[in-house]
Amino acid sequence: MDAMRLIVASRRALAGCGEAPAVLTEVWQAQALAQAVGSRLAVSGPPELRGEALGLTELAGRGCGVLDAPDLAPDELRAAQLTELTDARRTLLCLGGLLGEVGIALVGIASAAADERTYWQCVEAIDAADESRDRVREMLRKLAAREATILPDLPEREAG
Repeated sequence: MDAMRLIVASRRALAGCGEAPAVLTEVWQAQALAQAVGSRLAVSGPPELRGEALGLTELAGRGCGVLDAPDLAPDELRAAQLTELTDARRTLLCLGGLLGEVGIALVGIASAAADERTYWQCVEAIDAADESRDRVREMLRKLAAREATILPDLPEREAG
């Protein structure tokens, strides 16, 4: 399944959650998806993005690691359904939005946490989501810089 469809599904699922356990499951799913997108870009994305994509993979993995892994059937794990990443820029824009929503959801859970363990899990996951989002922004910046160097040459090539 295309990364965009999976990101949209994650955003909808996160927005539709009510109770903290369901939100934490969706946060974990979103981090796992960010990890999968990072892996895909590191292997087959534009060369300029590979270092940042590896960083995203590591940070998103940390985001999963600080949370309790949900009990999901293999077909419920969205990250495992990733088969295509057709538009890196669009995917990264939407992934950045998802990671921002993850941070907001985690702040809500942390502020209402009944125990210290949940609070600190959320704080660590917020940090991982924020750092992952920073990596996404850096990849978007690099894509924009790449396009700026390629696109100005286009009229010259067409004329010549």
